[in-house]
Amino acid sequence: MQVLIAQQCGFCFGVERAIDLAEQLLAAGKRVYCLGSLIHNEQAVARLESAGLKVVEEVSEVPTADNGEVPTVLIRSHGCHPKVLEAVKERGLQLADATCVLVKRLQKLVSQCSEEGYQVVVIGDPDHPEVRAAQGYGKGVMVVANEADLAQLPQTGKLAVMSQTTHGAADFGRLVGLIAAKGYTEIKVVNTICRETSRRQEAAVELANEVDVMFVLGGRQSANTRELAELCRRQGMETYHLQDWGEFKPQYVEGTKIAGVTAGASTPRWIIEQFVDGLRAI
Repeated sequence: MQVLIAQQCGFCFGVERAIDLAEQLLAAGKRVYCLGSLIHNEQAVARLESAGLKVVEEVSEVPTADNGEVPTVLIRSHGCHPKVLEAVKERGLQLADATCVLVKRLQKLVSQCSEEGYQVVVIGDPDHPEVRAAQGYGKGVMVVANEADLAQLPQTGKLAVMSQTTHGAADFGRLVGLIAAKGYTEIKVVNTICRETSRRQEAAVELANEVDVMFVLGGRQSANTRELAELCRRQGMETYHLQDWGEFKPQYVEGTKIAGVTAGASTPRWIIEQFVDGLRAI
């Protein structure tokens, strides 16, 4: 079977940095506790856990110093609420921050615009850890996931609209247009979508128009991976969102000659290579 791979896919620089930081801390013999999944990929996190990484949900779950060794709290690539940082400091724990620089930019903009009196609106998934963290940097930050959520916005005042970094650019533009049509006297729009995310989406759409079937590899919780799969489906292409080769079924490629493969920003290269090798062997 012929297999084509998207020109842009797999680990982004933010994920690479988070993985590298975790590996360095573990190699140095540190007791490392990550608040939530470091990245949205079960296999990559499992590898780190086998090297000693502990995943917890709350700072209160991190033990205190043992024999003089202070545990290290690792902040995931999606960032965290400011209160989490305060809790780490209050407990006297070491802090290692793997927050993506673009997520930090979003947090800073939320803070600045909120201080300037804007009603901050973040377009994205209200349940995503990046969005929940960003809400902590402003007062009354509102989240819009779809057109129905626009009804909750205030009728007057000035808005500052930005996006979850992994949100689809087309959907962001569409919702911004609908907000603008509501007649606010002042709207400040800041494009906080990661350029790497946009490049991956563009490459996926381009590839989807050249193949008979698309495979999008990545974790179920990965927002950018789900977005890639949805974009490919919008092209009218049969698309499968799989975590790895273990989820592949032969019927997925029946009657096809050319398969396309792309992957989310938190999908390790080895998963992509293993999947591609499996397809090519058919």
